[in-house]
Amino acid sequence: MALIQSAPIALGTPLKHFSLEDPDGNGLSSKTLFGKGGFLLAVMCNHCPYANAVWKRLVAVAEFAKKLDITTVAINPNIHPNYPEDSPAHMRDKIAEMGIFFPYLIDEKQEVAQSLGATCTPDIFLFDAEQKLYYHGRIDDNWRDESAVKEEELREAIMLLFSKQEAPQIQHPSMGCSIKWIDTVTG
Repeated sequence: MALIQSAPIALGTPLKHFSLEDPDGNGLSSKTLFGKGGFLLAVMCNHCPYANAVWKRLVAVAEFAKKLDITTVAINPNIHPNYPEDSPAHMRDKIAEMGIFFPYLIDEKQEVAQSLGATCTPDIFLFDAEQKLYYHGRIDDNWRDESAVKEEELREAIMLLFSKQEAPQIQHPSMGCSIKWIDTVTG
């Protein structure tokens, strides 16, 4: 798997609200899921080794964020026939395996990933209470080895957001597998 970085996106970019379904067919809206203190949105999937390396860390950060009224949602844009491991059925397995307590939603048309400017899995977006992008970067400084992490950048950004401070000046891009874009052109 080729390692790519997330694309730079201007802080302050407003969230484009969306409605998606979970693997059980329940429709959920970002407007109702958005937390009082903010919204953590992670573009993830099941098959990518980079996403798999950080799923448990994302769940831990989401538990921390929840205590600060910041909700978390993950979306999977890789609903692609060439990647059956990313199917909704396998999303259910991932939810059970990783103890994912927040919504993990299907972005089958890839419209949400495109509206975010997402490029890879994982791709992490933290929005403030005004629904503007506050942090777009990696979870921490060592995706390969959790025991070697020295900087928990996402957790630190959440603390700054909760404290009503300015966003971190340095935001390192997330890194992972490219999103498996589906050609939507017909004809």
